[in-house]
Amino acid sequence: MHLMQRDQERITGAVTVVKEPGLPDRPEQRDPAVVATVSEMLGRIEREGMDAVLHYAAELDGYTGTTLEVSGAELDRAGDELPVALREALDAGAERTRAFARMQRARLQDFEEEVLPGVVCGQRFVPVENVGAYLPAGRFPLLASAFMTVGVAGVAGVGNVVAATPPSLRGRPHPAVLYAARISGAGAVYAVGGVQALGAMAFGLLDGAPSDMIVGAGNAYVAEAKRQLYGRVGIDVLAGPSEVAVIADDTADAATVAADLLAQAEHGPTSPASLATTSRRLAEEVPREIEKQLAGLATAEIAGAAWRDHGTVYLVEDRETAAEVMNTLAPEHLEVIAEDLDWWLGSLRNYGSLFLGPWSTVVYADKGMSGTNHVLPTARGARHTGGLSVAGFLKQLTYQRATAASTRAQAEPTVAVSDFEQLVGHRDSAQLRLDRIST
Repeated sequence: MHLMQRDQERITGAVTVVKEPGLPDRPEQRDPAVVATVSEMLGRIEREGMDAVLHYAAELDGYTGTTLEVSGAELDRAGDELPVALREALDAGAERTRAFARMQRARLQDFEEEVLPGVVCGQRFVPVENVGAYLPAGRFPLLASAFMTVGVAGVAGVGNVVAATPPSLRGRPHPAVLYAARISGAGAVYAVGGVQALGAMAFGLLDGAPSDMIVGAGNAYVAEAKRQLYGRVGIDVLAGPSEVAVIADDTADAATVAADLLAQAEHGPTSPASLATTSRRLAEEVPREIEKQLAGLATAEIAGAAWRDHGTVYLVEDRETAAEVMNTLAPEHLEVIAEDLDWWLGSLRNYGSLFLGPWSTVVYADKGMSGTNHVLPTARGARHTGGLSVAGFLKQLTYQRATAASTRAQAEPTVAVSDFEQLVGHRDSAQLRLDRIST
């Protein structure tokens, strides 16, 4: 997530590169070896069904059970293993995420209106029927993922939501992930991870119902599986490593900026973190502060590698240039720690989710505490798409009805266009109706 030469040529303001990796961005999920492995696995799962899923579950997950479904009893007691404070925090995050989704759903309205005399058009928002949610639990169990996928799908009205999560804790799913799935409303949870989980959901091997959509974050193999399955199923976004960017002016303090950059860098050693600042002081202080904070960070091996290999710092001449830089990078998460937040809100347009002011931080949304969804586009995907929301689980369907009295207004221009295109079948369909109202 850094400016290429062609990017810098298009940016009108002056940009000084303070820190930037030497290699071009290359999304992990497009690694040819990953592509080939995923293609082979999905082909085998489609041919051999559950036998292949169980084979991969044993080989890759170390799973030794005979059934992948987590029992209702295990789901019910998952919370018993957790500290009370954690359960209460998860309950709060699940409800806040649902609350924001309900607010969004209330503003997606069906309607019906007359377009011209005798022609009524309308739209309906209809939920998909079956959703498969992947709940990652690799290096770190990302507990809020269930809120954003399972819970939001439920608010949308999806009738059947199943979840899959790797058996990453002593051969069993993590109890905190199970608890998050349960309070989010998962119909069933299965102990299976990776490509085999996505293939099983897409092909209907878990509960007998092929998923209409597959959602949720994962590693490069999961992202590539979603890409290859897209078209057969709907997906949320093709997400790569988590990204964070910060815009800061001279009102920001280096410690806050550094902490927020490192918080996302610890997601993985390939997670980009970028700073664009109008302050020479910050451009100099933030890299030093990052090194200082890394010295006491338990995840320094991960976050340090991410910052070293994928971190960027740009000193820009003014706020307009900072906005250009970030609209070009289109980061997954974008924080603004600067004056005149309304100006930034109106000027920034390419981001997955925006965090305005020093009291708003990405980590709040990561844990579900602000209510917005954190399943977001990466690798500049925010230039053309938004993140997952309640609307993602709804099909915006249109319909129309017409009276005989409206025929001439529609049919006559249709005949004219069809004659020009030489599509005689189209012409005849319209002309037939014209003939009928003329007799």
